Amino acid sequence: MSPVQEAIKQSETYQTIATDVIFPPGDLYSDEPPLETELHLRQIILFLSCLELLWRDRNDFYAAANLTVYYSPKQLKSEYFRGPDFFVVLGTEKKTRKSWVVWEEDGKYPNVIVEVLSESTANTDKTTKKKIYQDTFRTPDYFLFDPENLELTGFHLVDGKYEELEPNEQGHLWSQQLGLYLGIHDNFVRLFTPEEQLVPTPEEYAESEHQQKERLAAKLRELGIDPETI
Repeated sequence: MSPVQEAIKQSETYQTIATDVIFPPGDLYSDEPPLETELHLRQIILFLSCLELLWRDRNDFYAAANLTVYYSPKQLKSEYFRGPDFFVVLGTEKKTRKSWVVWEEDGKYPNVIVEVLSESTANTDKTTKKKIYQDTFRTPDYFLFDPENLELTGFHLVDGKYEELEPNEQGHLWSQQLGLYLGIHDNFVRLFTPEEQLVPTPEEYAESEHQQKERLAAKLRELGIDPETI
């Protein structure tokens, strides 16, 4: 048999086998679209890194970005799942997880959810997801950020229904669950303390620490003390 004939025979054999194989759907574990843009990625990293830095001494929460939440009453991962852009669960163990499986987490759902809108997801985030987060997840705080128009909207669950949050004088929205404000700063949504202090990123925090050390060293030199000897 020639090499060409051998190749044809192998191809026919593969095609015969392939018709007998049932492949699972490609979106079996998540029906969420991939991150739309670099901006989406930067935004959810901001949330995650800032909150984890602020709460670095706490071990009673779980924060995640673009992770699937499974909530099937039948405890099946092939049905009833959503992938919020960013969410926080309170009163749980802080540890690494591949997904959030409600029936494996004492029935806990996210306390806070933030969705970053895009042209392809905005309608779903404002309607279908909002209803799921309100009626099934019972998530107390839900926020929507439109990066194109720099619009931030928030909702708090009151008697089982979402009520839109009113911004304060700075235009920031209060999250009762986080005990923090959310507000737009330099085209991104950032976290603010109750005193309206910007929660820093790890890079901003490191820079601030460096500047404080430099100021202290300068003061010591003014007093005739070599900071290197301390």
